[in-house]
Amino acid sequence: MVLQPVPALHPAPSDAATRRQLPIYLRADELGGRIGAELEATGKTELRHAGIVIRADELRYDQAEDLAVAQGHVRISFQGTVVRSPEVQLQVQRAEGFALTPDYEIAQTGGGGTAERVDFLGESRARVTRADYTTCSREGGQTPDWLITADTLHLDTESGIGVAEGAKLHFFGWPVLVLPQMSFPLNDQRKSGWLAPTTTLTTRSGLTLAVPYYWDIAPNRDATLTPAVSTRRGFEIDSEFRYLEPSFAGAANLALLPYDHVADRTRWWATLGHEGRLPGEMRYSVAAERVSDDQWWTDFPRRHVSLTPRLLPLVAQAERDFGDPDDRLRLYARTQRWQVLQAPNVMDAPFDRSAQFGLSGQGTLAAGLQYAIETEANRFQLPSDPGYVAPQTTPSDGLRMHLLGRISRPWREPGWWITPNLLLNAAAYNTDEPMSNGRTTGSRVIPTASLGAGMEFERPADFFGRALLQTLEPRLLYVYTPHVAQLQYPKFDSAIKDYSFASIFSENAFSGIDRVSDSNALTAGLTTRLLDAATGAELLQLGIVQRYLFTDQRITDTGVPDQRGYSDVLLRGSTNLLQPLNLEAYLRWSPSGNEFERAIVGLQYAPAPFRVLNLTYRYARDVTSQYELSWQWPLYEPGGRRPARNANASCRSAWYTVGRINYNNNDSRVTDSIVGVEYDAGCWTARLGASRWSTGVNQTNTQLIFQLELNGLSRAGTNAMTVLRENIPGYRLLNEGRNPSPGSAFYD
Repeated sequence: MVLQPVPALHPAPSDAATRRQLPIYLRADELGGRIGAELEATGKTELRHAGIVIRADELRYDQAEDLAVAQGHVRISFQGTVVRSPEVQLQVQRAEGFALTPDYEIAQTGGGGTAERVDFLGESRARVTRADYTTCSREGGQTPDWLITADTLHLDTESGIGVAEGAKLHFFGWPVLVLPQMSFPLNDQRKSGWLAPTTTLTTRSGLTLAVPYYWDIAPNRDATLTPAVSTRRGFEIDSEFRYLEPSFAGAANLALLPYDHVADRTRWWATLGHEGRLPGEMRYSVAAERVSDDQWWTDFPRRHVSLTPRLLPLVAQAERDFGDPDDRLRLYARTQRWQVLQAPNVMDAPFDRSAQFGLSGQGTLAAGLQYAIETEANRFQLPSDPGYVAPQTTPSDGLRMHLLGRISRPWREPGWWITPNLLLNAAAYNTDEPMSNGRTTGSRVIPTASLGAGMEFERPADFFGRALLQTLEPRLLYVYTPHVAQLQYPKFDSAIKDYSFASIFSENAFSGIDRVSDSNALTAGLTTRLLDAATGAELLQLGIVQRYLFTDQRITDTGVPDQRGYSDVLLRGSTNLLQPLNLEAYLRWSPSGNEFERAIVGLQYAPAPFRVLNLTYRYARDVTSQYELSWQWPLYEPGGRRPARNANASCRSAWYTVGRINYNNNDSRVTDSIVGVEYDAGCWTARLGASRWSTGVNQTNTQLIFQLELNGLSRAGTNAMTVLRENIPGYRLLNEGRNPSPGSAFYD
């Protein structure tokens, strides 16, 4: 039996007493001394104990004192920290000692530095005297681009915090920040303190300087308070509070301008997202966003959480499930109200649901029958905003009760499937004002029968010398719904569905409850795909679908019967066969008008990391025609990029250009755009750009973007990364995989 050395260390036990009981391993070219007293090792010596590794030319270990004295090219590593020194003394089991004139590295950040002395205060703590710190390369004796110098540096890898006393931050040799004390993260753990300042420059607010303070209240609660001052609007305080409790969790935001000098009034923005559980397996949630005035979204267009910035929701609901997962009922109550921002122009808004009570369920019956049911009572009210004008055919307020039901019997076998369905849509109304027929009450019941079927064929294929699998997938859906007059009833929540591949294979052309399209129609579609035979990855997809009407459809969104006998043709396709090109297209063709009604065509060229080019064209007849170009591309990148995981690897600086331009062909103008450059120096990154977006027909807002990121330390300036990620598909951080900043530095 021969023992084989294992250079990789397993994680040491977390308990200190257990670690001290672990054995000490010592090996070298030559070993001498007395067992139980002092051992001497020379020539490639290595001592290992509970995650600590010491390598040196010479090493003496006093077993009685538990003292190791290493000399000559000493390298000691533990808890992700590596120290190199000509001489180290260490009490091994207590991990206490010192190193003279050391170099050190911190694995969590990829940074390190030099010092006069390092005192080890345990396995996770160290005190560094006359130290400096950087993540920049020092190869060839080059001066780091940025450097922190400190009289004393306290490192705690367990808490993930480094504290520098008498600290100076140098950038290209210039002291840009001098503080009596500064702390910075060694990982992504949280700590209370001031974060790096942020700056924003926009045409509507001027220059804004914000200095966030992060408060680590408890392991399950934190808050961020951000005082800010704007050259145009004055003082502002922004706050965020997050909490996570055993039975509830959520987050709240509040931004307050006590006095906006431009608007000449107090302004605010507030959000709340809360979820929780009550006794009896009851769940509840609240989601709300509110602002002080209609002009908020134009002055601060990027400060909102709602998908529609002019339509802000307030939703509160409670629900409880009954039964098992296969046959489950859900009882719920909900209220939903909207704040409609009627500026710069008046817009329609959905009805408020002041009260909503419902019961829904689904499950399996005998003989493979499946069912789904939903019944609700809703109280609808018009928004209270005085700018909202309701259509004359719509009553102001009303009560609706409805019942939706579905029974189906699916059959599915390899290569084919078929599903017959029976559906029911029943609704009863009680309105505060007379409907178009002069009555305040009414009801109707609308049945629907449908039959869906499809097949899936496969065959091997070979294109471009590549083994592929080709599929052919025909699909049919027949729907019969009798005509039931509905114009006299209000339209509280119904709208025509967007005509797409998903909606065309549905029984009702309308969403919501109040409108059900009459139908005697067959929808036929065909899809073919090319799949990689080895991995199953989709390389190409082509599809076509059209609906054929056997009788005229009388219930339409315009009120004019559809007498064409057929619908528009939908075509879609996507392929990445010709890597690195990716192509996607969606087309809607009108046979009666012999023209395209809608088209979306997108092309992405991504030959390598940090190289992406996107081109998209969007067209809707008589509505819009837009071109969108976005990119991330090197301007100057000598010698290629550095190794992905080495933050200190030597490299030459690289320049990249980024941007997105949206051009409206109808108005012959650029509606939204962002253009900028990024500079990657290896250990720091700078981003500079300008963003312009429309907030109305003749209103725009422009923002100057600047961000400086010192890898492993902090980011300062505008939050450029969020803007770039949201606007450029395929965008990647230049320091991705190279120990980017785990957070922001804290200034005490």
